[in-house]
Amino acid sequence: MKKILFLVFVFVCVNVSAQVNSCDVNYDNKVNTADVVAVYTNIIDGTVPEKPEMTSKSFEISGSLLNLVMMPVEGGTFMMGGTGEQVNPDTDETPHLVTLSDYYIEISEMPQVIWEAVMGSNPSEHVGSVYPVEMVSWNDCQTFIKLLNLMLADQLNGMKFRLPTEAEWEFAARGGNKSMHYQYSGGNDIDKVAWYVGNSDGNTHAIMNKTSNELGLYDMSGNVFEWCQDIYDGRYGSKPQVNPTGGTSGDFRVRRGGSYDYSSVSYFRTARRVVNGPATRYDDLGFRLVLAHPLTTE
Repeated sequence: MKKILFLVFVFVCVNVSAQVNSCDVNYDNKVNTADVVAVYTNIIDGTVPEKPEMTSKSFEISGSLLNLVMMPVEGGTFMMGGTGEQVNPDTDETPHLVTLSDYYIEISEMPQVIWEAVMGSNPSEHVGSVYPVEMVSWNDCQTFIKLLNLMLADQLNGMKFRLPTEAEWEFAARGGNKSMHYQYSGGNDIDKVAWYVGNSDGNTHAIMNKTSNELGLYDMSGNVFEWCQDIYDGRYGSKPQVNPTGGTSGDFRVRRGGSYDYSSVSYFRTARRVVNGPATRYDDLGFRLVLAHPLTTE
């Protein structure tokens, strides 16, 4: 009887885990024989392994006055897109369930001091070592990321830095599993959480000067827009998705979060999507990094 149960369980476990890693007892984004045997054993003796607690990660970048701080985002399932708290959502914000694996995301927008330490120059128009880097295209970000992954390869343990997917960005901006369902990242009072036309005096500002959100992340609304990894897909659809990576073809990439020189508060909503070509550079367009296992599309 146990053998039959085991074979049935292996079939179910492997098929389910391909979508949600439900049998990944080591939480390494891989399901192998040891995982299956461990879960089978747990069924028999009634034990359940505890998931290791995620803690922040800090990386020292040679030549930078700041460490690169990555905050943990425990995976979960959330409703992405134009949900109830999103005032006047756009037509490309179709609400749909998304399930994400664990990942880490940068505590703030990428500061100029770290960009300069990696790239050797600073393209920003609003210069300040702890101001967000801007005037960087999606393509520029990919160059930066490749260099950073090489610099820190011996510390990454199989993970890699990259831009967040739209789903990862939005889940983190909403506060992850701790979400209080605000319209903006960190609250409903835009003056407290974001730099925008109403309070910026026409400039970007030093990172981490507004209220953080539920995950301890800063400036996900306002200061500068942030690039996402995805190719823009204008049709989310309403079907549930697992670790979505955006469109499979197209000319546009997505930026999120609003910026210091935008007055319409709709751009600061956690679900708002804006698109540009990957070579676009603006003085209100920067990024933050994710640290995770490589995407299946890479």
